[in-house]
Amino acid sequence: MSEMLQVRGVSMKFGALLANKDVSFDVEEGAIVGLIGPNGAGKTTLFNCVAGFYKPSAGSIRFRGEEIAGLPSYKVARKGLARTFQVVRPLKEMSVFENILVGAYLGHPDNKHARKVAEECLEICFLQEWRDWPAGDMTIGNKKRLEVARALATSPRMILLDEAVAGLTSTEVREMVEVIKRLKANGLTVLMVEHIMEAIMPIADKIVVLASGEKIAEGAPKDIVRDPKVITAYLGKKYAETMDKGAGA
Repeated sequence: MSEMLQVRGVSMKFGALLANKDVSFDVEEGAIVGLIGPNGAGKTTLFNCVAGFYKPSAGSIRFRGEEIAGLPSYKVARKGLARTFQVVRPLKEMSVFENILVGAYLGHPDNKHARKVAEECLEICFLQEWRDWPAGDMTIGNKKRLEVARALATSPRMILLDEAVAGLTSTEVREMVEVIKRLKANGLTVLMVEHIMEAIMPIADKIVVLASGEKIAEGAPKDIVRDPKVITAYLGKKYAETMDKGAGA
């Protein structure tokens, strides 16, 4: 697969604080790539650099061969890279469908086409039943899927998911995992920050691990869970042993 996103030597400083240090990795077209690590590892900061919310202090970010480091977020979105947020903030007084329609208008100014796209996103994200509900009345699980649907409605080539299953019940986690699988089946490339290892490990093609702002490992999930640096910095021995038993090792 060709690389859709290339991150090269990205560093991000906030005064004396170095949140990201010389981070490099690729996201291959059509893949699901997980970005994991302990709290304070710099995952969301890196997301914000890729999505155009921060301008990196150093390094290069290329999306589909074009340099996007330093571009404002709306220009990054128009190039086909959408993101969700860990804390969801739907337009509370508007319906679920209207929220998704707002996203659809970014890439589809024609009303008829935008509505068609929004209807498709409702179906992909299992939200048809709540189509006309006020978004503010939704459960957190439905709001999280609405956040994905609204990003999906912009018709991106790649989507950044920031802790899409955080705070969800086990049933809601399974529903979100199915949504993410649908995104891939529909040709989308996915980069996702996640702490729920049971959600990300089975579906990721590759895992990138950050700790203290630096990349400490990159590879297939089965290799990452056995990496001594990752076990020490994040997963812990107990989790690694559980994953090994689950794989029949």
